[in-house]
Amino acid sequence: MDRESIKRFITHLSVEKGYSPNTLSSYQKDLEGWLEFLKNKGYGLSEEGIREYLFHLRKRGYRISSISRKVSALRSFIRFLLQEGFLSSDPAENLFSFHREKKLPHALSLQEMEKLLELPDTSKPQGVKDRAILEFLYATGLRVSELVGLKLEDVNLEVGYVRCKGKGRKERIVPLGKESEKWLRKYLTEVRPRLDREGSPYLFLRRGGKPFTRQGIWKIIRKYSRMMGLKNVSPHTLRHSFATHLLQGGADLRVVQELLGHASITTTQIYTQVDRSYLKEIHRKYHPRG
Repeated sequence: MDRESIKRFITHLSVEKGYSPNTLSSYQKDLEGWLEFLKNKGYGLSEEGIREYLFHLRKRGYRISSISRKVSALRSFIRFLLQEGFLSSDPAENLFSFHREKKLPHALSLQEMEKLLELPDTSKPQGVKDRAILEFLYATGLRVSELVGLKLEDVNLEVGYVRCKGKGRKERIVPLGKESEKWLRKYLTEVRPRLDREGSPYLFLRRGGKPFTRQGIWKIIRKYSRMMGLKNVSPHTLRHSFATHLLQGGADLRVVQELLGHASITTTQIYTQVDRSYLKEIHRKYHPRG
């Protein structure tokens, strides 16, 4: 764990969660203070190091509200490291009540997802590009950081798969699906040649032929989700929807783990809770005694 990890986390909060600059600044300051304490005392990212840090805050006379804010930042950061595969186990499992903090991933319904995908005006180049990106994210479940790093050589339309490198540079192969293939072909033949003026190797290009940033992808999704009256929809929402809909369709949890690029099956298991809530809803709606 280092400053680079904190930087990734802050970017995640900005791009995926839409946190305000003030909140981002507070989180970064709190986490860097924690990191400095660990280094000065010779602790790693461990239960002992976290416990000593909390004692340190109390000894320094921090108010309960300040300690709670720092703990909240620490909780979120550790949860991020676990979800992204940087940690294989929770060093704060015996210190924090993570079960109270854990929220089920927010996923769109099948109907909402279909409506979102059909919103871009595909009579225009911009709409074709946006549709291709939305279809691609939903079909593959890629992280937004993985999407923006894709190159032309990573996609094989003849066999219908994409090769991507996830956390820890671990490579995985993910199928594209027919709809994603269709819109990607259209983008590659009709739109991308107009944008690529300098022979860029990257798959998705924005104006000027430059590769997309994570913020750029987030803006596309925010644009169309707001047209539907939805809030807090991010690239990660499409990833959550991908996993949830696969499980609802009967996919094996291990297969979903492989497609998502999760290092641990426990990270993927949270989607089974989403699936169970879906089944309960269906039962309540259609069963005569529901």
